[in-house]
Amino acid sequence: MIEEQKKGHLFAVLAFLMWGLAPIYFKQLVHVDAIEILIHRVVWSVFFIALIVLAKQQWPKIKAIVGNPKLLAMLTVTALLLGFNWGLFIWSVNNGYMLDASLGYYINPLLNVLLGMLFLSERLRAAQKFAVLLAIIGVVLQLISFGSFPVIAFSLAGSFAIYGLLRKTLAVESLPGLLIEALILTPIALTYWWWVEPSTTSNLFNNDWYTNALLISAGVITTLPLLCFTAAAKRIPYTTLGFFQYIGPSLMFLLAVVFYGEAFDAERAVTFAFIWGALVMFSLDSYRDRRKRLAN
Repeated sequence: MIEEQKKGHLFAVLAFLMWGLAPIYFKQLVHVDAIEILIHRVVWSVFFIALIVLAKQQWPKIKAIVGNPKLLAMLTVTALLLGFNWGLFIWSVNNGYMLDASLGYYINPLLNVLLGMLFLSERLRAAQKFAVLLAIIGVVLQLISFGSFPVIAFSLAGSFAIYGLLRKTLAVESLPGLLIEALILTPIALTYWWWVEPSTTSNLFNNDWYTNALLISAGVITTLPLLCFTAAAKRIPYTTLGFFQYIGPSLMFLLAVVFYGEAFDAERAVTFAFIWGALVMFSLDSYRDRRKRLAN
């Protein structure tokens, strides 16, 4: 049991390290249009995930999903949310909005809690309610004082939170579900690629080997952290896993400010301060609750 928990912690760290360092990969493709990168991410993910599904002999689960129209309809919705989230993240990183992406993934767990309360009848403890309130205050202050709303951050957080909520309610395992979602997105991606005006990098035969290697690697970059995440989720409690999720946005934050020179101005500082405060309160409350449960 202890060995399995150690493996779970390792898988969790690896998953969030990869997600946090992903901007370095996308920055290498700054000369490629974000939509084009997204197309490669979708297409090559299908190949990579299909190989894993084949190796794990999960094709019967794929057939079961395909034979269920209601599941397919819901997975179409989740696929569109996922595609939007992937595309916006790539665009944000490669257009100087990495701090906004970081803020989005800090906000995400708080939105998860809020959606759980609204749609899954989950009860919030007093400290959790106060944490959500702090986050709301931070955004409202930015809106009033600086006249702007963190659109990118909330679009990323909102799309992923709704995606998570819908996937939580579906009786579909992570890997088969992700393959179906990628397959649903593939015709849309290929149609766009076919009809859009060709770019300097759209023909792989005209690209240098390094660019092509990066584009093809999009499937691995997409799937590998997810596999580590699911492996961690099987071995450690979800509340424990929640503590690790701040590794990703923290790495993005450091990359944005220290390495890529994005300005951490007063507008962002106010919002980040309230979000960080909310997350500290939320994490401490989750830790105390888990200690109480273990004691009982």
